Amino acid sequence: MAVAQDAPKPRRHAVMAVVCIALLMASVDQTSVATALPALQEDFGAPMVWSAWVITVYALGQIVAMPLAGRLSDQFGRKCIFLWAVALFTVASLLCSLAPNIHALIALRAVQALGGGAFMPAAVGIVSDLYGRNRDKAIGLFTSVFPVGGLIGPLVGGLLVTAWSWRGIFVVNVPLGVAVLALGLWLLPRSQSRRAQRLDLLGLTLAVLGLLGAMIGVSNLGTTGVTLLGFIVPIAMGGACLAAFIWRSAVVEEPFVPLRLLAGREFAVMNVMNVFSGAATIGFGALMALYTVERYGMSVLGAGAMLTARAIGTMAVAGVAALAIRRTGYRWPLRIGYFLTGIGFIGVATAPPHGVADWAWLGGVALIIGVGMGISIPSNNNAGLDLAPRDIAAIAGVRGMARQIGGILGVSIVAAVAAGTGDSAMTQAVAFLVFGGIMIVLVPFASLVPQRLTLLA
Repeated sequence: MAVAQDAPKPRRHAVMAVVCIALLMASVDQTSVATALPALQEDFGAPMVWSAWVITVYALGQIVAMPLAGRLSDQFGRKCIFLWAVALFTVASLLCSLAPNIHALIALRAVQALGGGAFMPAAVGIVSDLYGRNRDKAIGLFTSVFPVGGLIGPLVGGLLVTAWSWRGIFVVNVPLGVAVLALGLWLLPRSQSRRAQRLDLLGLTLAVLGLLGAMIGVSNLGTTGVTLLGFIVPIAMGGACLAAFIWRSAVVEEPFVPLRLLAGREFAVMNVMNVFSGAATIGFGALMALYTVERYGMSVLGAGAMLTARAIGTMAVAGVAALAIRRTGYRWPLRIGYFLTGIGFIGVATAPPHGVADWAWLGGVALIIGVGMGISIPSNNNAGLDLAPRDIAAIAGVRGMARQIGGILGVSIVAAVAAGTGDSAMTQAVAFLVFGGIMIVLVPFASLVPQRLTLLA
């Protein structure tokens, strides 16, 4: 009986296609906006600090949405949450395309993030339910959709910005969202709801206020310096809210994020690695297009092509890495992937050798970063799930939250320092160099990640 319950379900491949389209849409949007960052700055006349908020507020919104969607999808069913997420993302995308100024765009991006952030936890739950004992392969292949979006997004963004406007990046989400909504209503199976759970709204509020305070403080550091109201107060309030959030996670019966998914050696190590993985893919990755435009004078389309080279590297190896983890375990892919990612970021910060064209050098090191990410991401995704296979949706939400925190830290700190120094390009170069070193330092810590595949037993 247990074997039958864990058997793959009918129509799973068609359903996989639907949820993959949704993830592709979100991935294309994220990388397209990163490519369009220089155009946004010019169109709105916004400083780098505020332009960077277009990226970081999206990450903050996803931090709210991912754990929340994980809990809600368990409680009300994967299909319900997934479809509401698609609808919200689609409507918000349309409104983003009509934004009259940078402040309105930032606010609308936060709303868009609530929909985009809910995709992953609900979709992981859907795929896990349908593929049963083959969930590890399915989830690994499913998450490789993000590199495909990374491949398409920069080129789509570069072409739209060059031929039309950055607004087109958001317009293209509308017909895709409508199509996914229609297919989802038709194909997605109803999943069983679990017992009603109280939502820890206070815990959610504390987490958001803590991160928002840190973002405001860091942003003001780049424009006004260390001031009482601009930096010290937001940082202090943010720190107090985060401390209260952790305390609440330990004492509340049903917290927003269970402390057991945050603490403990193995979960703590995985969360730290996911923070740095997010800094690589979301934070520093989002700044690479702006960096190439400012330091090397490349066009937006050329900068998008460099991000495409990174995506090609990821896509070329992610599927193989996902299939190979049954033989390799989790540790070696993490070691190799983090090392290559670190080498690649150090290369981005380094001027091309004599006689090597800028585009060739940057494309090559971006390819190395992509290969490193493609090797490590499937192990990152599955190792956490292996620790608590009954909490798949919740763990997917926490994992996504950790990555978004990494993205926020990466973008906010670099943008603030660049605004303070007045030399954005070289500040970003130093940041890439430091971050590359950090990724290499993380390599030995892969030994602390669980190796035994209990999920597959």
